[in-house]
Amino acid sequence: MSELMTLVELGGPLAAIGGAVYARKAHPAVYWATVGLPSSVARLMASYSSTMDACGLTVAPSRLRALAVRATTRREIRPVPPRRGLIRPTSTGLRIRLRLAPGQEPADVAASCERLRHAWGVHAVHVRDIKPGVVELRLVGFDVLRKVKMPRRGEHDVLAVPVALREDATVFVRDYRAVPHQLVLGATLSGKSMFLRNLLTGLATQPVALVGIDCKRGVELAPFAPRLSALATDSKEAAKLLPLLVQEMEDRYDLIKARQGIAPGTPDEEITSDVWGLPEHERPAPIVLFVDEVAELFLVATRKDEERRDEMVTHLIRLAQLGRAAGIYLEICGQRFGAELGKGATMLRAQLTGRVCHRVNDEASAKMALGDIAPEAVGVASTIPAERPGLAVAGDTSGGWGRIRTPYLSLADAAAICRETAELAPHVKLLAPFRPHAPLPPLSSPTAVTKPSPATG
Repeated sequence: MSELMTLVELGGPLAAIGGAVYARKAHPAVYWATVGLPSSVARLMASYSSTMDACGLTVAPSRLRALAVRATTRREIRPVPPRRGLIRPTSTGLRIRLRLAPGQEPADVAASCERLRHAWGVHAVHVRDIKPGVVELRLVGFDVLRKVKMPRRGEHDVLAVPVALREDATVFVRDYRAVPHQLVLGATLSGKSMFLRNLLTGLATQPVALVGIDCKRGVELAPFAPRLSALATDSKEAAKLLPLLVQEMEDRYDLIKARQGIAPGTPDEEITSDVWGLPEHERPAPIVLFVDEVAELFLVATRKDEERRDEMVTHLIRLAQLGRAAGIYLEICGQRFGAELGKGATMLRAQLTGRVCHRVNDEASAKMALGDIAPEAVGVASTIPAERPGLAVAGDTSGGWGRIRTPYLSLADAAAICRETAELAPHVKLLAPFRPHAPLPPLSSPTAVTKPSPATG
């Protein structure tokens, strides 16, 4: 009996330790909820003041406070840390709001994120400015980008698609109303196609016209043909499709101008400068143009092709400059994109507000995507490991940037979603000649029409 009790006393703790080690590697969310969260909260509450002092995030107390402390307690007067709000646990970490002391700014807290991470035993610490004098610390308990698990999808506006997960465990939403045009770069097997699949399937469930230009003979976009309103599979077809998109844009501007023929009694809210101000029954469906391997539109083999290239680039630039008000948005994808592609490349890139850079083959490619908006992000994009496809650096022309990762979505599942939502594809009259033919999927097993009879001889 004593031997059994000894085995239980020794085996119980060993099994618990082994289970914790296994959960930390295989199921980090479970480990965080059971072990990481309580220990991090205990460290934070026990060492908050001393940690803030060590990080230089304290200030001298006011004279009134110093006099009150001397008069009531006669203890040593210590520096004052930012006032801490309630600790709010989440499934991936903690959230704490801090009221900054006079003389402090959010940049002071952001500069100490690495020290706070080690002091409180978490994977990462991120700072978000809430309002003047208040910041939110977002503590992440584990690497959420190692195995991406998107939270449950909530309600999103039209043209807003949750497409990836940020490193601070928030959702990266591709919102075309806020960022109308975007450049997506990435080498082969970097996860660029996965990003495109998630974006296409997210838009497929909305009343949006999807148009594709895939100069790789359609191998990337052809599986989504049932949901596409138009598809060009080489540069010659693209040269015919782009003028039609420009014509559609001009027709929409005529519709807007006709609406601006303002009658004397027209309410102010009915006066508009873009398609979103039109009444719903008059508003044309928004169009999202996906261009895969954009370099193929710039490359020419002979002098005869140069004129066609210049026309296509001009049409793309016009769409990027004027398309937003007409409800036409661009998603430009490729492995490289820069001035060496030829005339018009730099001008087109300047119109692309959003930037997503996956793993690239050289630092120059990362500079093409991020160098002009967030130079400090170039080094991060250049060190993305090959064993983490889908990992990317996302930024925009406001200068903000962060790491994201797209969840895995198989090509078969993405194609199935496009087949199921094929009836949602809006009919755009000008683009009808380029509507791809979507054959029915083959039967799993052939069905005999007549019953076979045995041969006799």
